[in-house]
Amino acid sequence: MRSDDPGQVAIARRWLSEFQAHVRAVDFEAARPYFADDVVSFGTHAEIVVGRVALERDQWRHVWPHIRDFRFRLADVRCFGDDDGLVVVVPWDSRGVRPDGSAFARPGRATLVLALRDGRWIAAHTHFSLTPS
Repeated sequence: MRSDDPGQVAIARRWLSEFQAHVRAVDFEAARPYFADDVVSFGTHAEIVVGRVALERDQWRHVWPHIRDFRFRLADVRCFGDDDGLVVVVPWDSRGVRPDGSAFARPGRATLVLALRDGRWIAAHTHFSLTPS
């Protein structure tokens, strides 16, 4: 298992760049293919969910419409893995939007397990959480 291999980091950065564009656009449909049908995840709203449908319903739809400027800190990506799977650790930033329209900083971090399936890298597991204050 290699750690921070340049090729693996490039794979992770490409996947993260593409996925963050869908989050920023609040485009659930375009984001779905980036996740395994049987993904296991948890986050701020979803304690533990199994399956892409549950992840979208219980996590994404509660968060994406209420944030702006989501971006992964791609320069800070760390990963380890092999030719079939990668564990990716990355901080991210976004702006939360209150009901009155005012915004606030909303930094966080994510761990993803990317698996190579049918020639594509897809998330088999994700954990997104806010950075402790």
